[in-house]
Amino acid sequence: MQLGNHYETTQKFFTTIAGILIIIPLSPFICRYILPIQVAGYNIDLILSVIIAIIIVQLLTWIIRPIILPALIVIICFLAYNEYNGNYGFSNVYNDYKTLAYKNWNVREQKQADIISINPKLFENEGGKFSRTIKSKIQYKDSMVRNFSVQHSLQYFGEYEAKYGMLTRYLSLFKYINHNFKYVPDSQRDEYYATPKETILNGLGGDCDDHSILMASCLMSIGATCRLVIVEGHMYPEMFAGDKKNFEILQQAIIQLFSNKDISKIYYHENNGEYWINLDYTADYPGGPYASDKVKLVINL
Repeated sequence: MQLGNHYETTQKFFTTIAGILIIIPLSPFICRYILPIQVAGYNIDLILSVIIAIIIVQLLTWIIRPIILPALIVIICFLAYNEYNGNYGFSNVYNDYKTLAYKNWNVREQKQADIISINPKLFENEGGKFSRTIKSKIQYKDSMVRNFSVQHSLQYFGEYEAKYGMLTRYLSLFKYINHNFKYVPDSQRDEYYATPKETILNGLGGDCDDHSILMASCLMSIGATCRLVIVEGHMYPEMFAGDKKNFEILQQAIIQLFSNKDISKIYYHENNGEYWINLDYTADYPGGPYASDKVKLVINL
């Protein structure tokens, strides 16, 4: 009888340990499939996911409890044999488990809206909602935006077209917009995001997000690829410059076409061999200094 009690106690101990080890990576995984719920600053969706994980583990361990100790002994022997022979052993299990748990906890707020067949907007975090709002203002297919862009892409640098091609059109458009754009803040209470059509109709007045939306929309309407970058209290557009070779050609074009500016450096972001240059209204020339480089969010258009 005493031996049976020892066996049951040992079985419960290892069952509890195994359950905890399963709950740690399982909870954040489940959280990705639960609608985001916040009450008084607490992530209720995460709390619910922990409860669900506990219930799942309890059911699972109830089913397999009779074979847990034998299975554990077999697994330990197998891993010990592999560890001794330099194959997949205890250290590999530990590293894989740590990676899985770390990854799941880091992505727990990235809700899987595309997998669950309900409205994806319900799963968006604040960054996702903001991105969707800004993207809805991009109007590169609007006829007024397109005509405005074509007109002013032809305004400057025509003599360099044979040498730089469409780059002269992009840089001409940048020059016109940045030269004529006037900063007008939103009200202190409300943030307003103007469409490029609105900004054109009001005489190119607005704040940093209005300028960014206008610049990106206009450049995209004549074939450029753009994105918007969010930093603390500010937004600015960037234009895709291509790979290193194409970036160097663009850099040469900027230096030559904006020779009246004091260009000491072209500012850009590079990732995996892809170059993006700064087109902020605070810059006197394409690739001018960033107002801030502490990036919080990038909106790909």
